[in-house]
Amino acid sequence: MKQKIYNTLYGAIVADALGVPVEFKDRDYLKENPVTAMTGYGTYNLPKGSWSDDTSMTLCLAESLGRLGKIDYDDIMQNFLDWYKKARFTPDHHVFDIGMTCQTAIENFRRGTEALNCGLSDERNNGNGSLMRIAPLPFYLFIMNGVQAMDKDESFELIHNISKLTHAHPISRIGCDIYCTIMLELINGTKKEELLPKALPKIGAYVRNHPEYTEALSRYDRITHQSFAALPEKEIKSTGYVVDSLEAALWCFLTTENYRDCVLKAVNLGYDTDTVACIAGSIAGLYYGEIPEDWIKSIRNKKLVDKIIEDFFISIEA
Repeated sequence: MKQKIYNTLYGAIVADALGVPVEFKDRDYLKENPVTAMTGYGTYNLPKGSWSDDTSMTLCLAESLGRLGKIDYDDIMQNFLDWYKKARFTPDHHVFDIGMTCQTAIENFRRGTEALNCGLSDERNNGNGSLMRIAPLPFYLFIMNGVQAMDKDESFELIHNISKLTHAHPISRIGCDIYCTIMLELINGTKKEELLPKALPKIGAYVRNHPEYTEALSRYDRITHQSFAALPEKEIKSTGYVVDSLEAALWCFLTTENYRDCVLKAVNLGYDTDTVACIAGSIAGLYYGEIPEDWIKSIRNKKLVDKIIEDFFISIEA
């Protein structure tokens, strides 16, 4: 399990760092100037191996779970606040990127709003900010509830609550459900070709008993089609909208055969390069492993990352 956790979280972090220098670059630009290795500077003028808010907020969740051995929503939000205001959980004590929905939710917490009421629930607030940071949660669910975790309503409730800390709309919650269910299947050893046929019916079963999520699930309809992986690149959007981000990450995973190709394909889709790659990288890291060692070594503030991963593993295995 430790190796799976390591591969998942480093899979996300490395991919995030690959995408940071070209964030907001369009697809045409990246076709002419493709990313093929870890680079630096670019969009934010940061050294090679710098990671973004995607990784910072993932580490916030993992650190809280690792330190407490349980889910404490106030503690997770306090970590978010310490990141945002004190630059904890960063490569170099500098916060250089934060989404508006996350920023507003964290400010709500700072002003005294209860953690589970901090998130924004308007349909406009369906960026990828809760999806990008939720990678540690499937491991917690697996340890707590086992192979059949997604047969239990309590697992969906935990996923929804973690999303609600910043992103409370059903579309964001369902996106996190789909991601966590897919990751739980991979933790359990499901092969790629069986992944969506095994994972998606569990979401459908939940929604049949909770019809208030029917409309939200319909936004992810393309993922349910057998032809999804056969879609041409031009049909894949790599924006910050949670549906687009999840689709793009899954498409990159399903259409490649190793970690390196998956994350480079995600980065070179353009636009929200760091987050789409981060999500894809967590999936590919868990499934394939084999993250290039030179990419891992280039990650900045690696001592912090390694300690959080180690403490998280020790805590959930205890």
